[in-house]
Amino acid sequence: MQRELMRKMQKMQEKLTHSMGQMQEELETITVEGTAGQGMVKTVVNGHGQVMSIKIDPKVVDPEDVEMLEDLVLTAVKDGIEKSKSMSQDKMSKLTAGLPLPPGLF
Repeated sequence: MQRELMRKMQKMQEKLTHSMGQMQEELETITVEGTAGQGMVKTVVNGHGQVMSIKIDPKVVDPEDVEMLEDLVLTAVKDGIEKSKSMSQDKMSKLTAGLPLPPGLF
């Protein structure tokens, strides 16, 4: 009985490990957009929280107010990273939904 339980647990772990590997690959290709200044500054962030690009509307570039541009870029980056984290957590929840995972399994 205990062997059967261990075998089932091992199969479940193998399936989960495989699914997690696929999810990690998917997170590299899925992106979200962070914005600031009503879309004047945009960032693209992948599912791993890596900033892939930053776009700045030339209208927001003011040599007299570099600090405002810095704040907009920082806000857009933070927005993109937060959206990325949320998306990743949502995908992880869907992957592990209903699985009776014992503490310390991963």
